Amino acid sequence: MELKVAIQGIKGSNHHQVATDFFGDKIDLLECSSFDAVVDNLLLGTADKGIMAIENSIAGSIISNYNLVYHNNIHVIGEHYLNIHHNLMVMKGKTFDDIKEVHSHPMALLQCKEFFKAHPQIKLVESVDTAETAKRINEGNLEHIAAIAPKMAADLYDLEIIADNIQTIVNNSTRFIILKKQNKVLPEEEINKASLRFITDHKRGSLATVLNVLSDCNMNLTKIQSLPVIETPWKYAFFVDVTFDKYEHFAKTKSLLQIMAEDFRVLGEYKNALL
Repeated sequence: MELKVAIQGIKGSNHHQVATDFFGDKIDLLECSSFDAVVDNLLLGTADKGIMAIENSIAGSIISNYNLVYHNNIHVIGEHYLNIHHNLMVMKGKTFDDIKEVHSHPMALLQCKEFFKAHPQIKLVESVDTAETAKRINEGNLEHIAAIAPKMAADLYDLEIIADNIQTIVNNSTRFIILKKQNKVLPEEEINKASLRFITDHKRGSLATVLNVLSDCNMNLTKIQSLPVIETPWKYAFFVDVTFDKYEHFAKTKSLLQIMAEDFRVLGEYKNALL
């Protein structure tokens, strides 16, 4: 039986690319209109695994997704980094002169803004997904509309790429997390990264004390993100990623933070994808 993987977006999207990179081609892909729907499929058991973008090297963190993972008690079981390539694609046989509008996700349009400054006659139109426009062009024979989408979308929807890598900043990478309803238990010797969430006392130096503990326990802090605790105004939770060489050091960190921090939770223990 094929693994059921829920993604935000449709076939040909960056989330689809991550699914095939991480799990291989033999998967049953569940296309979801939102990240909330990805989580819902995991909770309902209609998906075995989920994939969720969590931060981009240019745009920063997708803050709402941190809370989605925490509040639904979903577990992070892995991560994947994808270099983002924005390609301009049209129906086969069409050229740049045929384009009147370019449709894509708002972030893709923003990241390609400089390219289109030289083409002011082209109207930029926001859509829900990069690959969705590519599919719509194919199905509707839209001769005067182009899409900004991954190469996979051009292959799937029989389009022609007329300009590749049109993003303003070449080094554009997105980190995706791999999700599961229950925690996936890896052998301790394979675990070298973890995602944590905790709240500190609203006192001077509270966060600094926690960060000192992480340092003393040989944790390498790779990410820290603060988010308001909705139920308590002006109180903040911290989402932290750490890497480490020995699991025993992380085990010591957990035992100390359980005592020091409020509402401490390990969101996931997994392999560092950058090694």
